[in-house]
Amino acid sequence: MATQFLIRTSYKAVRLAAANHLSRTPVRVMCTAKGIPTNEEQATGLELRALLAQKKGKDPYSIFRPKEYAGTSEDPHIVPSIGDKRLVGCLCEEDNTAIVWFWLHEGNPERCPSCGSHYKLIHQELPH
Repeated sequence: MATQFLIRTSYKAVRLAAANHLSRTPVRVMCTAKGIPTNEEQATGLELRALLAQKKGKDPYSIFRPKEYAGTSEDPHIVPSIGDKRLVGCLCEEDNTAIVWFWLHEGNPERCPSCGSHYKLIHQELPH
């Protein structure tokens, strides 16, 4: 009888300790009183600059899909560069496995030696 009493009291003590421990567990929340912060509220540094530039419609890090050009002398493919020349690769045909590489210099549009598509180098400053 004494052993049953000892088992019952120890069981109740363990349950009571567990209940007290659970009630004292700190609650962690994923937001503040204002709610979950937006990307603009928690972004810093270059990420914030990129988000602000995207709101203005600019594409400082070439994140958006590039605009498609016809590739003619009147509407050449635009190639941005921070220098005065750049190495360009042209996949002349859709199913072609070989890339035609050539140097593109700033100034007038230049043609691909294989297919004749026109490319023009545009000087672009770094965003940072």
